[in-house]
Amino acid sequence: MVYTVKIKQAIKFAIKTHELYQKQKRKGKDIAYITHPLTVGIILSQAHASEEVVIAGILHDTIEDSLPEKKVNLKMITERFGDKVADLVWSVTEKDKKLSWKKRKTEALRDISSFSHESLLLKSGDIISNVSEIIDDYQRYGDLVFARFYASKELTLNHYLKVIIALQANWKQSPLNDDLQYWAQEIIKIIN
Repeated sequence: MVYTVKIKQAIKFAIKTHELYQKQKRKGKDIAYITHPLTVGIILSQAHASEEVVIAGILHDTIEDSLPEKKVNLKMITERFGDKVADLVWSVTEKDKKLSWKKRKTEALRDISSFSHESLLLKSGDIISNVSEIIDDYQRYGDLVFARFYASKELTLNHYLKVIIALQANWKQSPLNDDLQYWAQEIIKIIN
C-alpha cells in the first residue's frame, strides 16, 4: 500500500497545524504554507524513502511553526506517529526560535554532521523544496524576493549553499544528491 493510513493521518495533522489553526502562508506570498510540507513528502516519496521518512517530511515543521495556543510538541508526534517519526521531525527542528536568525541557522548547520541517513534525506527534501521555490520566485521577481527573509540575499543564499554542501558531504550516496547539486548551481548563478 502506497497511500497508507499513517500518511493520510500525517497530512490531516499537518493541515490542522498549518492551515486550519493559523492559515499560515509561504513567506511573503498568498500561497498556503501546507504546500511546502506536502511537497517535501512528495520529494521524499519520489526518492523511495520509507513511510516514516515521508511522514516526517509532511510533519517536519509542525513543532517549529505551531501556534503557542495550539503548540505541537514531540510527545504529540510520538503518540500519533511513533518514536522514529518523532525523532526524525525533532532532528530537523530548530529548537529555540527565540535565538537570532544567524544563531539558529548556525546550530541547524552544525547539527547536520550528526544526522542519520534518514534525517539527511528529510533535510534534503526540505532544502530542495525551499530553494526551488526561492529560485522560481527570484526568476519572476528578482531581488525583491529577499525582502521577505530575516537575512540579506547574500546571507540567505550562502546559508542554503552551506547546508547543501554539508548534506552532500555527510552522505555521498544520497538519492537526492543530484537534485541538491542542481539547486546549488542555481544558487551560485544568483550569487555571481
